[in-house]
Amino acid sequence: MTIIEPHIHMYSRTTDDYQAMYEAGIRACVEPSFWLGSTRRYAGTFLDYFLLILEFETIRARRFGIDHFAAVSVNPKEADDPGLVDEVLAGMPEYLEHDRCVALGEIGFNNITANEERAFVLQLRMAEERGMPVIIHLPHVDKLRGTKRIVEIIKAEGVTQGRIILDHNTEETMATSRGTDCYAGMTVYPISKLTPARVSGIIREFGAERMVVNGSADWGISDPLSLVKVVAYMREDGHSPDVIQRLVFGNANAFYGQSPKWRPDFGIEPMDPRQFQR
Repeated sequence: MTIIEPHIHMYSRTTDDYQAMYEAGIRACVEPSFWLGSTRRYAGTFLDYFLLILEFETIRARRFGIDHFAAVSVNPKEADDPGLVDEVLAGMPEYLEHDRCVALGEIGFNNITANEERAFVLQLRMAEERGMPVIIHLPHVDKLRGTKRIVEIIKAEGVTQGRIILDHNTEETMATSRGTDCYAGMTVYPISKLTPARVSGIIREFGAERMVVNGSADWGISDPLSLVKVVAYMREDGHSPDVIQRLVFGNANAFYGQSPKWRPDFGIEPMDPRQFQR
């Protein structure tokens, strides 16, 4: 089965992960902008990072047979300094226009502050003006309140809900997300977030329409092969091949397909490692 990993932070992963992903059937991925482990103090460090995930990471992934795309934004974890946010947003259009940028994100809430909301709204408007897909990060703490506030803002701003994915849903937030026309994302981690069994249960309750699952693998205990485990579990749990295919390929392909720059090549052959050893 060909799999799209729609939300993964490969900046924090090794080349071994790319090799394992390819062997497991993952052929394309999207890397949203995220926190790098310490709070950035200068706009230039954001812009350099955008260039890295748009260009170098694309090259690195391709060496191992995976077509890599990215999304750029000020992540909510670093959105509490309005002056810095404004500087980054002033320089961001160039990167939003990059050929490998298929969405704006991830944006949303971390601690659900007024400054985070300001940055969220400004970037939501930037995406709407450009007709871009948007990846929204639901908060990890006070998740339901944050999700409800995000939905209120989306409705108040009148942005195109079909171009938005509300990501990192749990059973607590799914009804709120499904009350919109947005896509709904679920993240699978070995310990925190969801398990394949919980994803299976959510799909049984809410169906597979506009539902997307990801591994979001980053600095912590996470797994770049989470989607492979979801596929295996859902097969054993009696879900149809069509439902599974929609969950790990079709819906992500449809969501990012709203960007004209989403033209994944699922037939990339991995290079001989001897060709790129330094």
